[in-house]
Amino acid sequence: MDSFIVRGGQRLHGVLSASGSKNAALPIMAATLLSAEQCLLRRVPNLRDIATMATLLSSLGATADRDPKEASVALNSCALDQFRAPYDLVKTMRASILVLGPLLARFGQAEVSFPGGCAIGSRPVDLHIRAMEAMGATVAVESGYIVAKAPRGLSGADFCFDTVTVGGTENAVMAATLARGHSTLRNAAREPEIVDLVQFLRAMGARIEGEGTDTLEIEGVSALHGATYEVMPDRIEAGTYLVAAAATRGDVKIDGISSEVLGVVIDKLALAGAEITCGEGLVSLDMKTKRPTAVDIETEPFPGFPTDMQAQFTALNAVALGHSSVVETVFENRLMQVHEMRRMGAEIDIAGDRAQITGCEQLQGAPVMASDLRASASLVIAGLVADGETRIDRIYHIDRGYENIEGKLQCLGADIRRIST
Repeated sequence: MDSFIVRGGQRLHGVLSASGSKNAALPIMAATLLSAEQCLLRRVPNLRDIATMATLLSSLGATADRDPKEASVALNSCALDQFRAPYDLVKTMRASILVLGPLLARFGQAEVSFPGGCAIGSRPVDLHIRAMEAMGATVAVESGYIVAKAPRGLSGADFCFDTVTVGGTENAVMAATLARGHSTLRNAAREPEIVDLVQFLRAMGARIEGEGTDTLEIEGVSALHGATYEVMPDRIEAGTYLVAAAATRGDVKIDGISSEVLGVVIDKLALAGAEITCGEGLVSLDMKTKRPTAVDIETEPFPGFPTDMQAQFTALNAVALGHSSVVETVFENRLMQVHEMRRMGAEIDIAGDRAQITGCEQLQGAPVMASDLRASASLVIAGLVADGETRIDRIYHIDRGYENIEGKLQCLGADIRRIST
């Protein structure tokens, strides 16, 4: 099992290029099941979750040919002959549930094991199921599988999500593209990754309006064709490196990302004392060697503060000047990184979904253990600002969502290396 060894004390400095977005690529890969023609996806990151999705699609009978040098993957589901997403694959990645809508819409049947992934709360799938039922599917839970059937196809529906759900919105909009008639999805998620999915579906011939708002209007079509599409840049990866630079009092430029998709993350970094410069496809941060100022965080659905950046800002606040609160409202159990940061000397108290933080001048290196994807990134940031050596175990989590994170940080001057034990 691999671990990271991090020696802190180095200011990050340099330029990085943004990778393609994991959270956009996964639903787009699932969406290729809607067509019998080949789809070519560009700027697909080389990540464990991407490999898992490719394996899942292959298990259904699709072909998935990846070209690592071109960061592309060609997907073709013309010969699909299986409609069951097995537990052994689905248990490792929650995004596996995104094959439910496409399989049901195109083939009238789907069996998907209840999903797994990071241990950050239950994240129920009831809204996925209810959206499928609203379109005329019959859905049952049998032996840990969601079994959905629509032998006569799906029908358009007017459906309102009880709460904002990214995955539920993605599954519903994919299913609605091939449903008969018109669908309206209300209280839909507005994340940039959903906008990217809609734009890909439109490139396949789907008729969808309203992306970026809380209401999606879909006119079902009889079939979708293949498409070539470039996945959007990863706003969470870019945000993570910007926070790491701020925590280390450094300066970095991220190429290939826009400030619009980073949104409130940019605002919070500016409040922390960073000098932010935004150009066309470029965001730069310079702390001018200053210690960051503590900032309060409360996670919300987009355009609010993203839950996937909460752990990184917790690490930033742990070494910032002043007191701060971090409130997690999207997922329960997503403050687990705090227990490991305390081992490094962080002064953090937890009460329910709230962390109260008093910034320290410096953390101390210690052996720590990653509990989920974003917690892994936050422990790397903590290690970068700690005195001495930090060993981070169970970094297989970080490989799910960050492409060569140690190599990119080394390019910025960080002292970090991967070891195998």
